[in-house]
Amino acid sequence: VTDASMAGQLVDVRPEGILKCVDGRGSDNTRMGGPKMPGGIYAIAHNRGVTSIEGLKQITKEVASKGHVPSVHGDHSSDMLGCGFFKLWVTGRFDDMGYPRPQFDADQGANAVENAGGVIEMHHGSHAEKVVYINLVENKTLEPDEDDQRFIVDGWAAGKFGLDVPKFLIAAAATVEMLGGPKKAKIVIPSISPAQIAEALQGRGWDAEIVTDASMA
Repeated sequence: VTDASMAGQLVDVRPEGILKCVDGRGSDNTRMGGPKMPGGIYAIAHNRGVTSIEGLKQITKEVASKGHVPSVHGDHSSDMLGCGFFKLWVTGRFDDMGYPRPQFDADQGANAVENAGGVIEMHHGSHAEKVVYINLVENKTLEPDEDDQRFIVDGWAAGKFGLDVPKFLIAAAATVEMLGGPKKAKIVIPSISPAQIAEALQGRGWDAEIVTDASMA
C-alpha cells in the first residue's frame, strides 16, 4: 500500500515519541510518535549481535543522539519478560538463526536502559493483532490501537541505525510467527517510486539510473 492511501494513519515521527516495540497492545506510555522496532532498542542489539549490558547502554545513548527516546517494555502480567521479542531472544529461540543470546536478563536489561537515559514502557491486555504493517516511508510511523491491534514495524528505522535490513525484517517476521501472530503483512511504500523519478529525468534528456545502497557501500 502507498503512503497516500494511508494518509489518515501515517504520522510524522516526533522527537518526544519513544522508539518502542512493535507490540500492538495497550500501554501506559503517552509519548507517542516514535519509530517501532521489535523489542524497542533490543532490535538494534539483536541485529548487531550485541549481548552485553555495556553494549546495550551504548545503544541507548546512540538512539538518543539520533533524536529518539530509547525504550524497552514489559507488561502487567509478566513484568519485564512481558516483551515477547526479548523472551524469545533470551530463551534461545533465535539460536538457529545465528543470533547469540543476551548476557543479561529482562530486569538487568531494563535497568541498564533506564540508567542510560531510556524509558520503560508497560503494556496491558492480551495480544490480538490482525495484521503486520511494514512501513518503509522514512520518518513516518503508525500508532498502536489496543481496540484494533496490529504489529507495526518501521523498516526505514533499521536503515537509519545501519542494521542489516533484510535480517531485521526476517527476524521481525520470525518473531510474529513464534508468538502465534498473523501471517498477513501490509507493506507501506512511498507514493512515488525511484523508477518514476528516473523516468521524469530521462524525459528531460538526463542520463539517470537507479543504484542500490549496497552498490554504494
